[in-house]
This record gives sequence, structure tokens and C-alpha cells, in this order.
Amino acid sequence: MIVVALVWLTPTVGLFVASLRSSADQDEGGWWTALAHPGGLSFDNYSHLLDDSGITRALWNTVLISVPATAGVVILAALAGYAFAWLEFPGRDWIFLLVVGMLVVPVQIGLLPIAKLFGVIGIFGSITGVVLFHIAYGLPFAVFLLRNYFAQIPRETLEAARMDGGSEWTIFLRLILPMGRPAIASLAIFQFLWVWNDMLVSLIFADSGSQPLTVALQSQVRQFGANIDVLAPGAFLSLIVPLAVFFAFQRHFVEGVMAGSVK
Repeated sequence: MIVVALVWLTPTVGLFVASLRSSADQDEGGWWTALAHPGGLSFDNYSHLLDDSGITRALWNTVLISVPATAGVVILAALAGYAFAWLEFPGRDWIFLLVVGMLVVPVQIGLLPIAKLFGVIGIFGSITGVVLFHIAYGLPFAVFLLRNYFAQIPRETLEAARMDGGSEWTIFLRLILPMGRPAIASLAIFQFLWVWNDMLVSLIFADSGSQPLTVALQSQVRQFGANIDVLAPGAFLSLIVPLAVFFAFQRHFVEGVMAGSVK
């Protein structure tokens, strides 16, 4: 496990060391050469990067995209998961099968039709369009995960709540949500990581004023090519947030997904 951990962390450590080197030092050798002379490392690259208004705006756009897209998927999937698990309505099982079937639809299929639709309604190129696309394509997996987890809650628990006079909203808010916390937390982490690291959707649906950090860094590669002193700190800045989220909530990954994977 130690060997696997070291291999897994090597690219991250290398990226961090490279982000602390100047462009002249980058030309002299690989990042590992800096370990022999750590005195030459500094955070000047990060200062220059954060002084760039385009990068800071892209970082803020990433937050404005990731947080609403995560919250929207969690809220809608929790409501739909409870309905599919415990509410009786015509066609419930067939509709759920349709939702599960949407899991196999590649995201690339919907790019052009949705782009045309967003252009007609006037939200193409905006943060709203990017958020709506992420919510729409994140819902099938989210509903599948939460429905299977909610279905494991004992029926007697819900019946006891109804006998005590609890409405469906009361049961959902005071019973389902607290008991489904592991699956909900796991879903929120997955969705946040997917949206934060996305480049394909934002590359198509976001314009220059609403592009996230991933697209901003990609444009730096296209324009300048070898400016490692800009790309390395930008990439590490984009990496550190999902990495911190993963290490802080990694317990929920296994607990939530394993609990919701079977009925």
C-alpha cells in the first residue's frame, strides 16, 4: 500500500514542485532536480497567477458552476429517489427503468442538440447553460444511487412515521434525509469532482466570460505552449480543491456507494 501510495502521489508532488520553479529553472532540467536545491523554490508563480484577472475570474466561474450543479443534482435526485422508492404512482417502475437506461447515453450525443436549444432560448455561452447541462446529465446516476439506498430503509420505519401523523414532506425531511446522509454525501462528492474537473462541456457551452479554470488553462497551452511557470501553478490550484475534498470525505465514497449499489 505504501508503494502504491507513493506511485499515486508522485505526479502530484512533481506538479507542486514544478509550480514553485521559475521558467529559467524549468529549462535546466526536470522537477526532480529542484529537490537537490530546494532554496530556489518560491511562490512567486502563484502571486503572478493570481494577479491575472482572467485566471481569477475563471477560478470564480468554476465555483459558480460546481456548487449550483452539485446542489441541483443532490436536491432533485433526493426527491426523485424517494418518489421512486416509496411513493406509488402509475408507471413508476417503467419510468425508473427509463432513467436507468439513460446511464448508457454518452454525453457527446447531447452536446450539439442541447447547444442548439440553449442558443434558441438565449443561455448558450452562459454559466446558467453549463450548470443546467451538468444537472441534466448528472441526474440519471444520482437518481439510481439514491433510489437504491432509500429502498433499503425498513418499511416499518416509514409506516410508524405515517401512523404518528407525519406527512410525506415531513417523512422526507426528518427521516429520509438524515438516514440517507451517507449516500447523499457520496453523491455530492462525486458530482462536485466531476463538474470541477470538467473541460469538455465547458469548452462547448461557456464563452470567454464564463469559462472555468480548466478551459482557461487549456487556452494558455494553445496560446503559449511551453509556459510551465503559468500552467503548473494553475493546474495545481485546480487540483488541490478536489484533492482536499477527496481526503476530507473519502469515508463517504465507500460507505455511500456500497450501500446504494444493491437493493
